[in-house]
Amino acid sequence: MRTAFAETLFEMAQRDPRIVLITGDLGFGVVTPFMDKLPLQFVNAGVAEQNMTGMAAGMALSGKIVFTYSIANFPVLRCLEQIRNDLCYHNANVRVVSVGAGLAYGSLGVSHHATEDIAITRALPNMLVLAPGDPIETRLATRALIDYQGPAYLRIGRAGEPTVHTTEPDFQIGKAIKVREGGDLTLIATGSQLHGTVNAAEILAASGIEARVLSMHTVKPLDNDAVLRAAAETGVIFTVEEHSIVGGLGGAVAEVLLESGQRPRVFKRIGLQDSFSSIVGDQDYLRAQYNIDTAGIVKTVQETLALSAR
Repeated sequence: MRTAFAETLFEMAQRDPRIVLITGDLGFGVVTPFMDKLPLQFVNAGVAEQNMTGMAAGMALSGKIVFTYSIANFPVLRCLEQIRNDLCYHNANVRVVSVGAGLAYGSLGVSHHATEDIAITRALPNMLVLAPGDPIETRLATRALIDYQGPAYLRIGRAGEPTVHTTEPDFQIGKAIKVREGGDLTLIATGSQLHGTVNAAEILAASGIEARVLSMHTVKPLDNDAVLRAAAETGVIFTVEEHSIVGGLGGAVAEVLLESGQRPRVFKRIGLQDSFSSIVGDQDYLRAQYNIDTAGIVKTVQETLALSAR
């Protein structure tokens, strides 16, 4: 996803001098072409994310389309006050890009885990929250952000995420993508959990359970129609995210369901519990430990369905 974002932004910036990339002293393996070829559209703010965000706000209010770029939770948590007051309050055209979402930087510990960022950013007025599911969606999301008016948060993986889509889907901000048909239940995934969720659906299908899979690449504004349609047509909904279950995708979907009165027969959030990780390991290892890998998704679905049938 990281490479897809960097390559797409570079392509767009070569055609549009309004586009500016500000990095927090990192990412040079993928942003070097941008830095070398477009030096007047690139700034290294150093390890000073608050300053980076303030600079971005000033540029945006002067007519630029600005992307700030840093790893994991640093571009969000370290400069939350600047995002709230400088970007959101002024509805500035700044796109806050977090690379290494969820547990992607797992071996570096909790300081590098981005597991509360969706909850925080979706609570900010005027903020758009995007979490594409694979490199193709990342390219499409980056392109869509050029014309979008207002602040946005783009949450992407680190590197090596598999491509899920075989063809380019119809990508619209605020509209979920149906990746797989199914009438028995619905799996709603966001971000890099899409691949594992699709794999889980295939395993469930082998046991006679047909799962619809939705890629909810836009967490705010949520595609309420897709959620309500899934509840009405399948009656069972699981949300899947590499994020705390508090305030993330699962919470957003639950809000829509309860307030609409369209309550599914079964609803379950699959994600990280309300605690910090006490385990060190790479992303795949941590996903398995916290039951948010493919096997964990299948296990949770089967156990939840068994309990509901009693």
